[in-house]
Amino acid sequence: MKIVDKETCLGCGACEGECPVGAIALGDDGKAEVNDNCIECGACESACPVGAIS
Repeated sequence: MKIVDKETCLGCGACEGECPVGAIALGDDGKAEVNDNCIECGACESACPVGAIS
């Protein structure tokens, strides 16, 4: 499962829109969160403008 660096994440939602399986949503803190649907495709990683997902 991908990991989101909460310090770096801007909460822009770019990753959320790119995930083909709906594995990313913005949490209550406004930061991206990855759920168990993650298939490790890398789409979110490529979409993140600040490199907060690894």
